[in-house]
Amino acid sequence: MRLVIPGGPGRSAAAGDDRPVSKVRSLGGAGRFLAHLWRKSSVAGLAVYALGLGGVLGLASADWATRGGYPFGGVQVGAWTAWPKAGAGNADPYTRAVNARRGEIPLAVGEGLLLTASVDDQGQALDATCSYRVGGGTPPARAWTLTVAGRGPRDPGRPAVREGFTSTEVLRGADGRFSVVLAPDVQPGNWLPSPRDSGPVRLALRLYDTPVAASVGSLDRDSVPAITRLGCAS
Repeated sequence: MRLVIPGGPGRSAAAGDDRPVSKVRSLGGAGRFLAHLWRKSSVAGLAVYALGLGGVLGLASADWATRGGYPFGGVQVGAWTAWPKAGAGNADPYTRAVNARRGEIPLAVGEGLLLTASVDDQGQALDATCSYRVGGGTPPARAWTLTVAGRGPRDPGRPAVREGFTSTEVLRGADGRFSVVLAPDVQPGNWLPSPRDSGPVRLALRLYDTPVAASVGSLDRDSVPAITRLGCAS
């Protein structure tokens, strides 16, 4: 009795598979090659995705850290924050990045001191729709300026408005103290217009040739201008 193997010579030994053995092997090799290529491309794709995601997150975090004021090194004095190392040679990298982004040359320790405020004396955020009285006294200095920081580009259709006051031009009372009103509408006396119709506001007080630049710890709440909210638009 002779045993007959289905398919005969040159045929696949698998039942019901009439394809040549060489063809099946070539298809199997191509499949393994495609699977290998897919695994390689998957690893490369994941690497590219990780690098892209890391780059986007890095740029976003750097933009967030340098968009506003200085992130580190501030000394709180009432509603104001003093920045004694903004122009120091050993300033942290974030401070130097903020200066580079603004395109500003900060005051060195021997030149003066920068103070900024984004809240009033009650701790509420300064709002462009509200009116504030900024005044009283300032720390001893040869000169000072009070400006609205981050005003941004002026609209072409709007007339030029005042952006700050200096110690030589501000109107003072009989006692030598001053009072500046930050408001969206015109005010009598020392009026500082709001920088925009709505949104946050930040004030900057720069003291030039002041002895407190080297000893910020000597400042107290009464030595810096008070910021009092007068009212807000309904």
